Amino acid sequence: MISLFRLGGLTAAVLLAGCQAVNTTSGGAVGVERKQYMFSMLSTEQVNQMYAQSYQQTLSEASSKGQLDKSSSNAKRVNTVAQRLIAQAPIFRPDAAQWDWQVNLVDSDEVNANCGPGGKIIVYSGLIDKLKLTDDELAAVMGHEIAHALREHGREAMSRAYAQQMGVGIGSALLGIGQGGADLANQVVEYSLTLPNSRGNENEADLIGLELSARAGYNPNAALTLWQKMGQAGGSAPPELLSTHPSDSTRMANLQAAIPKVMPLYEQARK
Repeated sequence: MISLFRLGGLTAAVLLAGCQAVNTTSGGAVGVERKQYMFSMLSTEQVNQMYAQSYQQTLSEASSKGQLDKSSSNAKRVNTVAQRLIAQAPIFRPDAAQWDWQVNLVDSDEVNANCGPGGKIIVYSGLIDKLKLTDDELAAVMGHEIAHALREHGREAMSRAYAQQMGVGIGSALLGIGQGGADLANQVVEYSLTLPNSRGNENEADLIGLELSARAGYNPNAALTLWQKMGQAGGSAPPELLSTHPSDSTRMANLQAAIPKVMPLYEQARK
């Protein structure tokens, strides 16, 4: 019988053979230095292209419903804030200066915003209107979303999913277990690999977004009021142990610890 320790070693060896450790961004003043393991067969260009197609489909659907807002005061605010943040992105990764950045506002009650791979930004008007966001708070949430794109968290998640599928398949074959055992192995991989890293990704996006906002001349303290508003709008939250997002208290503590690091950048930008 194959021991679990030997199984883990064999599985890890196979998975690591298809992965490469990369630094997608510089650490910045906030010190995000974690290396990320990406599937070598899944390139940045492939992911960016796949998302660009999905992004255009989303815009087409919004346009057909008359929801693509190009001219309102909120649309102008979103574009202005985005351009100031985008100008700072190359500080974390120089190739971002060549990305095909796009910024759009969708007229919807949805309280959401995202920046997909390659710099494709969508903000939903419900986020601004329902939370009554200031420009500083808008910069905080958009900086957070841009940070996800700079760190390629989407590609990293896809790489983890590929590794998860391969790991379950390899483990099932080596142990000779059926579907029930494979499901159990899948849960083990999910809770020991996927969820902790997802929470780590959120923290990285918070920190890099904080620095982007500060460098763009937006008050980093607005990140605290932003997430307070988000928490109030979100209602009850699941325990942090089973959540892909940091708890409110953890998020606030991490942001408060990082604000002194970026405040000089904000003050310099204001001058």
